[in-house]
Amino acid sequence: MITASHNPPKYNGYKVYWEDGAQIVSPIDKDIINEVKQVEDYSKIKTMSKEEAIEKGLYNTVLEEIDSKYIEELKKLSLNKDIIKEQSRNLKIVYTPLHGTGAKPVKRILGELGFEQVYVVPEQELPDGNFPTVDYPNPEDPKAFKLAIELAKKVDADIITATDPDADRLGVFAKDSRTGEYKTFTGNMSAMLIAEYVLSQRKEKGILQPNGVFIKTVVSTNLADAIAKGYNLELVEVLTGFKYIGQKIREFEQTGDKTYAFGFEESYGCLVGTHARDKDGITAVMMLCEAAAYYKSKGLTLCDQMDNIYKKYGYYKEAAASITIEGAEGAERIKQIMEDLRKNSPTQIGDYKVKAIKDYSISEAKDLETGKITKIELPVSNVLYYELENDAWCCARPSGTEPKIKFYMGIKETSDEKANEKLEELKQAVLNMIK
Repeated sequence: MITASHNPPKYNGYKVYWEDGAQIVSPIDKDIINEVKQVEDYSKIKTMSKEEAIEKGLYNTVLEEIDSKYIEELKKLSLNKDIIKEQSRNLKIVYTPLHGTGAKPVKRILGELGFEQVYVVPEQELPDGNFPTVDYPNPEDPKAFKLAIELAKKVDADIITATDPDADRLGVFAKDSRTGEYKTFTGNMSAMLIAEYVLSQRKEKGILQPNGVFIKTVVSTNLADAIAKGYNLELVEVLTGFKYIGQKIREFEQTGDKTYAFGFEESYGCLVGTHARDKDGITAVMMLCEAAAYYKSKGLTLCDQMDNIYKKYGYYKEAAASITIEGAEGAERIKQIMEDLRKNSPTQIGDYKVKAIKDYSISEAKDLETGKITKIELPVSNVLYYELENDAWCCARPSGTEPKIKFYMGIKETSDEKANEKLEELKQAVLNMIK
């Protein structure tokens, strides 16, 4: 799949998928690169005409038949079709594909499920790789929602949804009935809202998997751990990258001893169901709208329900920060920062004592209180994770696609106000570590 997603054209590249529909992981990625390295002369690469490729079944056009099969798989995931019909005229949804690929499938699935009040931002509906109405077509960036918020205010929408240009990630704003303002949801928040809805409804209907597994990436919210425990699901952590979640789904199918229940990453991607092996923004829009209809039938907004989740499990809040350093010098500086953190491991970060350090580059976790070292059963990766006291944490890793070093952090508190305050303090403490 050729895409730069929400990134500038200079980051354009391709994602390679394997026969199970998931992005390639080791050892397949290494095998492919080894083949590439053996090419010494481009003129010796075998080629064929388009006609010959079609004749041999190597060139195929994705037709309407595949779209329809995909939409039918999505419909099977719906848990409350009757409530959608009941709320079809009451729930107002604004959606923007941000000039990307999401408009047709999103409009189709929402329409076929019965949602009647769906408003697509007209200026951003058609695909346009120049993204003329936004500086940065990323649903993680609140500025990308400017036109969507204007439309939402005009039609008095309940929720605003956006997918990134290749439609695998979901961004959300929801109207707060107390203030009348539209509040942004982080990727962690929207994923947990969808997860709580899906799992609670499966449990209520008696279809929650008894051997189910909830999967998250190492930099995602610990609220996932609490929700998994609440529904008696096993919580599994994987490295950053949805390909590792896809790898787990395949593993469960091969062994047959576990069942995929839900998976997500903090960067606005999640997957309900196993029809796909990558994050799916279309399914995420569908499930979020269904959840909004369900909670509206109970007299609740999505903001109300998010508050209920925090009250039930604790006020888990997360933040991320990154430092961009371009060029070869930047790459060397980022390498040096990671080396310095390893050589001078902090024992205190802000107000929090460091309880354990996980260094994924050597697959070791060290308990600073006991000195005990345990092996991490994950692929080697240039990631440092600090487990802090009071359920707080932070993590450092260089970006795999951009000239950045990224820092992630999270806390748990007893109130929203205190959580926001402590999170900001921890964020500053983390950034101060590398000055």
